[in-house]
Parts: sequence; C-alpha cells; structure tokens
Amino acid sequence: MRTSTARRLQWPFQLRLYGTSTARPPIVRISNGTFYRHHPNSHHAATDANPALFENLNFELPSFKPEYWSIVGPSLSGKTTFLQILRGQHICIPPAARSYPYLESEEIEQKDHALRQPSRAIKYVGFDGEQGIGGQAPTSAYLSARYESRREETDFSVLDYLKGNTELNPSQNITGKTVDIESLDRVIRDLRLGDLVGMPVSNLSNGQTRRARIAKALLRDPEVLLLDEPFMGLDPPTLLTLSPMLYGLAKASTPRLLLTLRPQDPIPDWITHLVYLKGNCKVAFQGPKEKVLDDLRQYVEDVKGGNAEPDSHLPIHSMHEVGRQLTSQGIVEPNTTRHHMPAIVSNAEALAGNRAKEAAVGDPQNPLVSMRPDSETDILSRDGYRLNDTESPEIGEPLVEMEGVRVTYGTKAVLGNWTQEVNGTSKEGVFWTVRRGERWGIFGPNGSGKTTILSLISSDHPQTYSLPIRLFGRSRLPEPGQPGISIFDIQKRIGHSSPEIHNHMPKSLTLRQVLANAWSDTFRGRPNLDDDANARIDACLRWFEEDLRPGSNASPESMTDRGTSSKLDTARPDWADHLVFGELPFSAQRVALFLRAIIKHPDLVILDESFSGMDDGIRDRCLLFLAHGESKQYITTAPRADSKVGSGERRIVESDISKAGQVKVGGLKKDQALLCISHIREEIPGSIREWICLPEANTGQPARFGRLDGPIEGNYRRWNEIWGM
Repeated sequence: MRTSTARRLQWPFQLRLYGTSTARPPIVRISNGTFYRHHPNSHHAATDANPALFENLNFELPSFKPEYWSIVGPSLSGKTTFLQILRGQHICIPPAARSYPYLESEEIEQKDHALRQPSRAIKYVGFDGEQGIGGQAPTSAYLSARYESRREETDFSVLDYLKGNTELNPSQNITGKTVDIESLDRVIRDLRLGDLVGMPVSNLSNGQTRRARIAKALLRDPEVLLLDEPFMGLDPPTLLTLSPMLYGLAKASTPRLLLTLRPQDPIPDWITHLVYLKGNCKVAFQGPKEKVLDDLRQYVEDVKGGNAEPDSHLPIHSMHEVGRQLTSQGIVEPNTTRHHMPAIVSNAEALAGNRAKEAAVGDPQNPLVSMRPDSETDILSRDGYRLNDTESPEIGEPLVEMEGVRVTYGTKAVLGNWTQEVNGTSKEGVFWTVRRGERWGIFGPNGSGKTTILSLISSDHPQTYSLPIRLFGRSRLPEPGQPGISIFDIQKRIGHSSPEIHNHMPKSLTLRQVLANAWSDTFRGRPNLDDDANARIDACLRWFEEDLRPGSNASPESMTDRGTSSKLDTARPDWADHLVFGELPFSAQRVALFLRAIIKHPDLVILDESFSGMDDGIRDRCLLFLAHGESKQYITTAPRADSKVGSGERRIVESDISKAGQVKVGGLKKDQALLCISHIREEIPGSIREWICLPEANTGQPARFGRLDGPIEGNYRRWNEIWGM
C-alpha cells in the first residue's frame, strides 16, 4: 500500500522551450508534433502496430546559438527514432509542426542549394555493431579472412573509403565534386587515422572503424551530424581525444552536433542540454543539463522515499550510472563533482568510495542480498560478488599457453613487438598462461591487438600454426607422439561472443537456431542436440524472454514486493522458433550471442565486447546470469509499512527456480576460464581478478599484468590502475 503522503508524478512533464534568435533561425523546429511510422489513416495502421512516437514533441536545434544537445535513454527508448525524426523521417501530425527554418534561408541557398533538403544537410552515423564500408559488415566470407595476407579486390583501404573510391566499376563523376585535400588531411589528423590509411577497412578494429566512419561523415560537409552512441566500445584514451575534437566541431558549427548516449555513458562536459527519454518513445525530462540531472535525482529520491509512484517506463535502477562527466582529465564520478551534480550512481560503488575501510559483514549464504549502503548484509557488485574479495580461486591445468608470441604482417608487427620480463629474464614476445578457474580481463587501446590475441586462442588466425602456442595442452601442428589439435576440437571447448561473430552469424537463422548453434561445428552446421541441450536452450529463452522477444511482458523479474516470482513456467518457448535473428533489435541479438557463448558450459568462455549495445538493465541481467545462472535474480521492491526498504530498491535474491531445484543453466563453474574484453568499466564481470593491458601499437612498451583485490566496480582505483591513470 502507498502511504497517504505519496504523490504521483504527472506525465508528460511541461517542457521548457529554448528558442534561438530571430536573426538566425533554428535548423530544426518541432512544435507540438506527434509522429507515426505509418499515417494513422493508412491501411498499414489498421494491420500493423502504429503507436504515436514522441507525442506533442517540442524541440529546437539552434543554428548558431551555443547549445550542445545530447539525447540520453536506455535501449529501445527511441533514441535512434528521435534522430530519424530530426532528419525528416516518419509522418508528422500536423505536417507543419516540423520545419527547417535555417535550411530555407538565403544563406543556405548561396552556400549550396542541395542543403535545403534535410536528408542532405543532416547526416546520421550509427554505431550498432555494423562495420566496414558504408556501415555494412566486412565482405570476407569467414572469420580468418581479415588476418590473411592475401587481399581481395573489395578490400578497399581506409584512404579509398574516405575519398569515396569504393566501387569496382566506378561511373563518371558527373557532379564534379571531390574530397578537399586540406579537409582530408585535417580529418585524418584529428581522428588519428594516419597509421591506418593504407589498411583495408575490413581489418580495422571496432574503435578504428568508428573513427573512420565519423571521418567519412565529416568529409560530406553536412550542416548537422547526428552521432548515435558514438562512445560505445571506445577505450578511455580515445574518449579523451574524441570528445574535445567533437567539441571543436560543435563550437565552430562545422557541423552542428547532436549525440545520443546510453545512461551508463559519460556525458561530455561541453554538452549543455539534455533530452532524457523514457522506455516508450516519450520524453521524460528536457532542458539544460544541470536541470535535467537534478530532475532525475529528485525523481529517484521521491520514488525511493515513497513520495511518488514509479513510472514503469522509467525504472530507477536504470539511472544509477547517469551523471558521470567526461572531462579532459578523464571520467569524473557524480559523487566527486561539484555540489550541483546528482549522485545517481550505484549504491555499492558510492559506499565503496566513501568508506575508509572496505569490510564484509553479514552471512554470505543469506539468499536475500542487498546492494544498499544501509544493508545489514554483504555489499555486493551488480553481479553478486563481494566488493572486497581476497579469496584465491582454485587454479587448474593450463588451457592457453603463449611463450614468445609475435604477430607480424611482413615487416609490421601488430602484437608482441616488445621485451617482457619472464622469471627474471628478458624475453621477446607475449608470454601468457590462462588456467582453469582464472578470470581474465584483456585491456588496451583500440588497435593494440586485443582481438588479434583472441583470434590466436580461437585459432581463427592463420599464424596460430606457426607461433609458440599451446591450446588445451596441445599445439596446432603434430608433435612427437601427439597429434595436433583440430579446429573442431578447439571450437567445441570454447564459447565465443564478439562483434566478428555477430557480423558473420547468418541473419536468417531463428532465435532458437542461434542458441542451438553452440553445439554446431559451423554457423550453418547441424547442431548435435540431446535432451539436456534442449532443456538448456528452453531455460535461457524463458529467462530472457523480455529481452529477446519484442513486446513481451514476461520476465524472470516479474516479482511481488516480497521477492517471489509469480509462477514457475516450464512450457517450451515456441515463440523462439519464429523470431528471425536478423530482425531482432540490436540489443536482443547481443543477448542471444552472449547466451550462445555460455550455454553449454565450455572450458573457456570468451566475451569480446559482448555487452556493448545493451542498456544497463539488460547488461546487468546478463552479468548476473553469467555468475549465477538461473539461481539468482533481481527484484525491485515496493515500500511496505513494515520495511525500511524504499520503492525501487534492486536486490539480488535466490530465484524460485533454484528453490524448486529446477535450475538447468548455472553460472560459471570453478573449472571454467573466462576471458573478457571491454573498454567500459561497468561491463566487466565482477569475477575478473587477473588482467593484462596491451600497449598502444608500435610503442615498443611491454604488456602489463596485474591482479585485482575485488570487482572493478568496488573501487575506481582498480580501473585506473589497469589503464595506468
């Protein structure tokens, strides 16, 4: 029951408008506009779902006034849809509610008549995992192709890509337009592409591809550049250089910039205005950055205190990372910034940062474990690990052994071009051993060789045959008295999720087939399934139905206020037989590939940016599932008269499936090893204890190794230690 003092927030909020000078009209003006994918009176609206998008929206993007906007919201909240609306897509009702005053001015006419078209003047660059030329996936037919020395005719270089020379049979340039050499040199310099201009686009790392795509968009000289989640998957050094470069463009209005960010992304300190979206294509808060962040903090405090009804489309657990600032000195946490910044951060981390001494209290076996600072139980990470964990794992036999690995292409070394200290002796190359039970984080700047080192382990790299590498105790080539290990033996013992796997996974497979592919030798091979495998697939589909099935309301977190699920569902999820992988939302595809990597409990789990593209709620559920499987889950509690727990508090509890003894998929086992790559601290599993940080390419500096005394979430010092900051 709600207390009598509870008040309900009124939605939608009355949004303040920020216009521009009449002398320089705004580029985009939306006044009380409502948008639809199909016209409300069309036959599509009668047969297809056609909800209103951003009903009664008011928004202006100034042409020269120093306002720098960012659209913030979780996955499926409508960030990309918002950008599409700004470009002129979707039906506007009434039609006159959306206009482009500056594009209709004489100033634009004199500059370039083609810029009067919004689609020409406003360019969009999305970063949803699609790589390569024109945003499409690499043209290689198999994973090893990007590491081979032979180049295909379609392996266009970065310089060709930037100049637009990406056709095998180009027609005559009837427009007469060419890329300005001065602009090309400036963009290459600003985005640090100088060492990459001769490299095939399909060989670029994820971060390098992102920089190349931004550069390509800038060379088109648009009036407005819309960057959809530009910071996703970038390493901290690249963030520190990319953000000032974007600010320089925004400040000079060449072009004007508008960014979308996830709640967990740091907000550049030069951003002045925010639009915070709810999870149903509606605006929750809009206005100056400090005002919006204060409104978010007030909403969280009101809901936790029982003074406001929680909005189901604005869960407070999705906001605990909002408010981090990206400055020239690094990422600044909200609880260490100026007094007006909100402390919308993880309670566990805030506690860890403020306590003089980290100590664990309470019974660790208690099935109800809270992440609240005033809890009487252990303070845990988002995936249920103690923030100060000094226990040594049980270490087993070596699974990966590298003794002097050095990867070169001709005279260019891309990995291992350094001298490393090994047992008091200086030796050349990478020396690294991964054993059963270990949990490793692999870090380093974009292009430092992280994906390359994983390709050696998965044997996708051809040089695995010739380098001093042993996988599961055997070499790829036969040795005296022992045959070499085959690619099929390796793949059976490894679960792998990465952007490369994502690009090559057939989009025509159904969702069930993607999970079943874990028991197959190839992407399109027939899986070898038994009753246990099918039970695991069904269990994973049921557990993540809300995240995998668009429009579903089912969830393992469908909890009452006392932390028990409403029912135990054992029915076969037939809906997964009809969902096509390529038609799923990007975050749902990432969840499916994550499950494919862990579902059969392989000896070695490799997660290469597996959580990139997920919002923090989905990501946290995946991290908790990685650690505990079906045995643990989150609940969001409601206030009760007999409880000190406020509304919206998220807790980790034992699941009803576990209580009933029906767990089919557990978490990581002690005899498994984990390798994880991510540039985002919140995407690192709490079990990671060992780490290797590769140096920036061509510096000659050796790789650095270390061990953590607890989850990275528990202390920002651990993250800074890895990056040498």
